[in-house]
Amino acid sequence: MTLERIVTTKPLSEEEERFNQTLRPARLDGYIGQREVVEKLEISIQAARERGEPLDHVLFHGPPGLGKTTLANIIANEMGTRLVTSSGPALIRPGDLMGILTNLEEGDILFIDEIHRLNTTVEEFIYRPIEDFHVDFVVDKGAFAKTISLPLKRFTLIGATTRAGFLSAPLRERFGIFHHLDFYPPEDIDKIVRRSARLLDVPMDDEAGSMLAHRSRGTPRIANRLLRRVRDYAQVKGDGRITPEMARAALELEGIDDVGLDALDRKFLRVIIKYYEGGPVGIEALAATLSEESDTLEEVVEPYLLKIGFLNRTRKGRKVTERAWGHLGLERGNKQGRLF
Repeated sequence: MTLERIVTTKPLSEEEERFNQTLRPARLDGYIGQREVVEKLEISIQAARERGEPLDHVLFHGPPGLGKTTLANIIANEMGTRLVTSSGPALIRPGDLMGILTNLEEGDILFIDEIHRLNTTVEEFIYRPIEDFHVDFVVDKGAFAKTISLPLKRFTLIGATTRAGFLSAPLRERFGIFHHLDFYPPEDIDKIVRRSARLLDVPMDDEAGSMLAHRSRGTPRIANRLLRRVRDYAQVKGDGRITPEMARAALELEGIDDVGLDALDRKFLRVIIKYYEGGPVGIEALAATLSEESDTLEEVVEPYLLKIGFLNRTRKGRKVTERAWGHLGLERGNKQGRLF
């Protein structure tokens, strides 16, 4: 089973990330969706600018692909400062962070993606820098060892995480601003797709844009990825214009159905129906049946199925809903048909 699905919320390659950067808005007034988050950020940024102070430390949490990195870049642009990026897994030792912190200028923004994956040593090391803008380091060893406190220029830490519950309480409490990003409604994704098509100079019918929006799983990253695939299909099989017919044919070729499910999603649901009578079934049993890691199923497959009401989590395990049975063309008690 491959996890490099077209509807995965994670980047498929560095090339795709570079491409997405060309489509990202640079300012808040160009950001589509997440209206409440945007409004609160506008107020926080304006207040910080008027006081001549760095913005409070910000934590963005929510599923991947919803714009956490984009918002970090926008905040840097709005504050007129430099953005320095890193990630939790890349910061292995306190020394890795020391070099970054000591090179930050006044008001700079340090963006740490997957901040929940910081190891304990690095996390504890960062407490004082983000609390009072000092960093402690030890020189010499043994009886001659001494701690030197080095002042830092005031900066803003922006953390992004898909697993807010994995953050320790001491780290979480050091953020002054918290924002949760949720899946986008189809009307907002529709606007994002149309904007991206204009930037790419791709002619697209309104109905085709709406079709892409409804199959993008409420995620801008997926919407832009589908747009690229449909654009290629329309160029090769048609005259380059994305019509409803071209969009439908391209998406069917990719195995994306009318609610955005792909073969892996449907396999996940059908396994529960065929082998476990529709549930409930524990995630470990499912993982064993599908030959997958349970974490992978929880992070990659389940979030969207839960969002659209095709799956329920109960104390006894996962359970397929009536809506999912209907979508798969099955009736309870009738499990005939192809599993995959």
